[in-house]
Amino acid sequence: MIEKIKAIIDDKIPLVSNLSNVSAILNEMEDINWCGFYLAKDETLYLGPFQGEVACTTIPFGKGVCGTAAQTKKTLIVDNVLEFKGHIACSSKSRSEIVTPIIKGDTVVGVIDIDSPSFSRFNKDDQDLLEEVARKLAILF
Repeated sequence: MIEKIKAIIDDKIPLVSNLSNVSAILNEMEDINWCGFYLAKDETLYLGPFQGEVACTTIPFGKGVCGTAAQTKKTLIVDNVLEFKGHIACSSKSRSEIVTPIIKGDTVVGVIDIDSPSFSRFNKDDQDLLEEVARKLAILF
């Protein structure tokens, strides 16, 4: 999957086009029900390109899984979103989640967010993959 993503990233085309295609590739992951991006501006995450149901449009840094990952600048794997204090439930179908910040320099410019309808879906391999994707995407911002 990482090779496919590397092959489609093109710094000569708009960011939204790159993120749209990357979200389509990430959507090929098994047992997920939402994947996409939130883009950062003024300590708020705004919905970007995604695959899945209608989603939350704004998330403040420090709120929910996405906002917490953005604030801490660390990937978060949540095995059970129902037990995550302050979880923002965009979909009642999601049970686990992984969020990886995209960091350029020392600034969070966005996050990669993937949800699953299964508990404990995500692991270290998923984290490693998304952190590599985030490093590749950071150059586009």
